[in-house]
Amino acid sequence: SLPQGPLRVVVIILTAGLTWILVSLLVSWRPPHISPHPSPEPRPRRYKCGLPQPCPEQHLAFRLVSGAANVIGPKICLEDKMQDPRGRLTGTLWVRGAQACTHPASFTPDVNELLKFIRTLHEGTLVFVASYDDPATKMNEETRRIFSELGSSVAKELGFRDSWVFVGAKGVQDKSPFEQHTKNSKSTNKYEGWPEALEMEGCIPQRKADGQ
Repeated sequence: SLPQGPLRVVVIILTAGLTWILVSLLVSWRPPHISPHPSPEPRPRRYKCGLPQPCPEQHLAFRLVSGAANVIGPKICLEDKMQDPRGRLTGTLWVRGAQACTHPASFTPDVNELLKFIRTLHEGTLVFVASYDDPATKMNEETRRIFSELGSSVAKELGFRDSWVFVGAKGVQDKSPFEQHTKNSKSTNKYEGWPEALEMEGCIPQRKADGQ
């Protein structure tokens, strides 16, 4: 039996209060929303030539990949445009002002084809180089000297089947910071007879070529 007097009143009040709280919780409760398909992670934005950030004004975005052994050719991307250097030994792209041209830079039948190209470069011309197969065997002293004058630190020591990527310019006073080189070495080669392919990307200040 229920307690008598004031105690009964307290019990009734507590019971009513607990009932009201329980009803309020049930009315306000909503089941959690579960998405049937979780939202995919947003893809990181890519800029020209796949760079992770945009280049400043008056700079060119580039990406160089040397050839892999004698199977996969080199790749040269400039301002988000893939060039097609078909040279057997090196792919060379030159930029004069806002104009870009490719040159196969093939040493077949001799190095004179390459020399005709690099001898006539104008002041301010940018040169992009990515090696393929063997960039060095048929290079003569003049070829190596000209590449050195374009800013290369390794052209004079470039060896048989080395991997090489390089960005230089006609008329530079210092050595280019845009150069990578891997020696052909049996102990470190990734492929049988060739080192691994090199990849280099970045932003380079656009130079004004003579005559423009």
